[in-house]
This record gives sequence, structure tokens and C-alpha cells, in this order.
Amino acid sequence: MTTNDVAERVFNFSAGPAVMPLSVLQQVQRDLLSLPGCGASIMEISHRSKQFDAIHLDAQQRLRALLSIPDNYKILFLQGGSRLQFSMVPMNLLRGTGLTADYILTGSWGSNALKEAVKEGQTRKLWDGKATNYDRLPAEGELQVNPGAAYVHITSNETIEGVQFVTEPDTGDVPLVCDSSSDFLCRPVPVSRYGMIYACAQKNAGPSGLTVVIIREDLLERSRDELPGYLNYRVHAENDSMWNTPCTIGIYVFGLITRWLQEEIGGLAKMKQLNEEKAKLLYEVLDASPGFYQGHARPDCRSLMNVTFRLPNPDLEKAFLSEASKRRLDGLKGHRSVGGIRASIYNAMPMEGVTGLRDFMVEFRDRNAGK
Repeated sequence: MTTNDVAERVFNFSAGPAVMPLSVLQQVQRDLLSLPGCGASIMEISHRSKQFDAIHLDAQQRLRALLSIPDNYKILFLQGGSRLQFSMVPMNLLRGTGLTADYILTGSWGSNALKEAVKEGQTRKLWDGKATNYDRLPAEGELQVNPGAAYVHITSNETIEGVQFVTEPDTGDVPLVCDSSSDFLCRPVPVSRYGMIYACAQKNAGPSGLTVVIIREDLLERSRDELPGYLNYRVHAENDSMWNTPCTIGIYVFGLITRWLQEEIGGLAKMKQLNEEKAKLLYEVLDASPGFYQGHARPDCRSLMNVTFRLPNPDLEKAFLSEASKRRLDGLKGHRSVGGIRASIYNAMPMEGVTGLRDFMVEFRDRNAGK
């Protein structure tokens, strides 16, 4: 990657596929033609080779170290994104149990997960924030978990609405299943409080095409033999994610990103601190601009990853996006279902990009307030 290539890069605020660390992209570029010691591209070597074996094991070990994953959890590298997990979770953990699965709906992705789960068994909306357009999370005392539920499902961070759980809801002995796609590895997480965590990689952890699953071993016993092989967690666990040809390039990049988090960032506690600093810069502008920038999420539920807001009218939003693009601030258009502006400031978004957006927001407000 030349100096000119780097200079031409925009600040990518897209919700995904999203920005990746520059040092990781440069390493990928170096290895793309010929992986050292292989004489072939990372995309060409066999998933059964010793070279890829080492890459695969390294990615698992680094993830286990970053999240302090207990020994009784399996790490799976799958495909199909969260959309496939919306079906695989109830297929494996609900189907045939005679139990009911509880879903906490805090936004669009949790709602999409429920739409697939109802096809596999009995479900219940444990809480639904639709009445206030998903601008908040359930307060303490609003959740009445059924102690006999198959599992409780949450979306830790809703990309579209910009709300994020700060701590895990207490589900007692009921397994907590979490779609962590858009805040995976943004902070430390007490994995032992979850039965399962899954995440598509293209937000914080790699390219599209890779899905990471962390599942407690006892839950694998629920996977029924009559499930198609690829849809069976137990099959993947028994084959160490090699039942089919895995997303080799995705696992390779994921391993580089976990190394970046360990060696360049200094771990997830440091990553959380940096993410809080970045988010604070933008939320301070929202709070200082009543009547101009209107944040979607309530202050106590705001996401560190996706800052969502509107301007006074569609014309100003259109002008905001146009001017931002000219300043290399890209991918800021809100999701079509919500509109407005969405700044996705994932782990790899540099502070320079966030300060650039902050300064532009202040300048744009000062020029256009009252219009």
C-alpha cells in the first residue's frame, strides 16, 4: 500500500462492512500474493494444511485470551452471518425441547431474529421497545424471565437505532444468547454469564463472510441428529469448524485483528476506553445542540459503536451528507428504515476521523441553525 493509497482513504463510517485497522490491511496486502513460507496466497492454501492449521489455532487462542473465555466454551468459525444464526439458534437450542424462548427486542435486528425463531418453536416477547421506536433498553424490573425458558436472546448493540446494553440482563439459570455482531470485541465481556455469543465479523472483527460463535459445551447436547450437518453446532464443534471448507481468508484476517487488539491497542479494557473517548466527542455535540441535532437513543442507552441522530429537516440532512462526503467523511447515511445520520465508530475508526466529524458537525450547525 503506497503513501498515495493511504492518503486517498476516506474515513469510513459505514455500519458494515466497516473500517479495518490500517496495519492489518497492510499485512493482508503483503500476504495476499504469497504467504511467507507457503509460496501461495492465503486465499490459495488448503484449509487442511499445516500453515492454515497454525493460523486457525492462533486466531482461536488470541480470542480466548482477549475475552478470557472459559475452557468449557467452544469457539466456532462459521459462515452465513447473523441472518443464519437467527435460524441456527432456535434450531439447535429450542427445537424439540417443548420449551419457550424469550426474546428481548431493542431494535430491528432483535426483531429480525425473532421472526426466524417463531418458525422453530414457541417464543415470547420478553420485552419490546417498539412503542418508543426502540430508543431505550428495558429498565430494571421490566424483565420477568421465565425460569423454564429454553434461552433468552438479546442484541447487545442495535446498529440501526444506536442503543447498547451496558451490562447483561440477569436471566438466572436460563442461558443468555447474544447477537454481538456490531459491538463484538469493543470491550471486555464476562463470557461466563452467557450461554452463547455470536457475531458476524464485518463490523469489528474482519471481512464479511465469517461468523464467530462462542458456545457453552453443555448447550451442544441440544443439537439434534436430524438437523442438516451445516446447521448443527455439535457437528461444527466436533470437527473444529472444519466440517466444510471454512472462510479461510476471514479467519486469517480475524486473527490479525485479534493480534492488533492485543499488541497495538493493549487489550479490550484499553479498547473500551478509546471507544468511550470517541463516542463522547460526538455525543457532546448532540447534547450541546438541542433543536438542531436530535439523537435517537436516550442518553443512558447510547451506543459506543453507532451514533444515530437527525437534523431539523430532510434538506439539511441531504446537505450534511453531501458536504461530509467532500471532506472524506463517508458512509454517514442512516439506515433506510430510520433515516437521518448514523456514524459508526467501530474499533478501527481512528480518533482523527471522529474529531474530523465532530468539527464538521459543529461548523455545519453554526452555519445552518435556524434554517
